[in-house]
Amino acid sequence: VHLEESGGRSLKTGDSLRLSCAASLGTCFVLSMAWFRQAPGKEREFVGAISGVGGRTTYGESVRGRFTISRDNAKSTMYLQMNRLQVEDTAVYICAGDCRALTPRPDDPNEYPDWGQGTQVIVSS
Repeated sequence: VHLEESGGRSLKTGDSLRLSCAASLGTCFVLSMAWFRQAPGKEREFVGAISGVGGRTTYGESVRGRFTISRDNAKSTMYLQMNRLQVEDTAVYICAGDCRALTPRPDDPNEYPDWGQGTQVIVSS
């Protein structure tokens, strides 16, 4: 599976932004997907995930209530709507894919064999 993120840019605190992750599925019939992020000098952090079947979502604690994940299966694309952005949200946002209907541990990066290159989001005050 090939994943490509887009939409990252520089913004101010309180702004909103939507990121996209387009998937080329190849022989994969159902794809669970997730967003992670990595800030300079920090470990990769789980942002949220959406299941391949049923569209079940789960979020990391630092973004819950501000970020929303959705998907358009017809376009094989996942979205991350980010609201009330904070300086602490500055990071490279990376899309991950798992060719299964449900990922047992969606917050574990080891569950995902496929990764995009990432898109940079910079939030300043």
